[in-house]
Amino acid sequence: MLGSLDISGSALTTERFRMDVIAGNISNAESTRTSEGGPYQRRSVTVSPGTEPGFFSMMDRHLAGLPLSFRPGNRTAGVNGVSASAIHRDPTPPELEYDPSHPDANEEGYVAYPNVDIVREMTDLMAVNRSYQASASVFDANKNMIMDSIRLGR
Repeated sequence: MLGSLDISGSALTTERFRMDVIAGNISNAESTRTSEGGPYQRRSVTVSPGTEPGFFSMMDRHLAGLPLSFRPGNRTAGVNGVSASAIHRDPTPPELEYDPSHPDANEEGYVAYPNVDIVREMTDLMAVNRSYQASASVFDANKNMIMDSIRLGR
């Protein structure tokens, strides 16, 4: 039972991290100069199952009718959840806008603006927020089941 809290907790942590990356994209939507040089590049997070045997392996065993073990503290029992495995930069080229008076304009007078689309970022943020809320609901339901089990054992 405590393994399900691990899964929900890892989902909450991962979704929070995804929110932070999206917030970074939104806050840098107008950044024409970065420390690496050039305009800011949109970033995205790759989410993957935890290390082997992981969540998907556990699900496969469950569907195959094999018994599951949810022992607290035993990470090899098949419960690891999900995690953010990598942050990727969007390879889409920057938007060029003619503004020769801008300090970051090139020789032709064009300024390279980040490849961040605010509408896309807000849509992604709403989806991540819903995933976070769903994971929080699952965590809460699991916690309530554990508390009910403890009360029954008294």
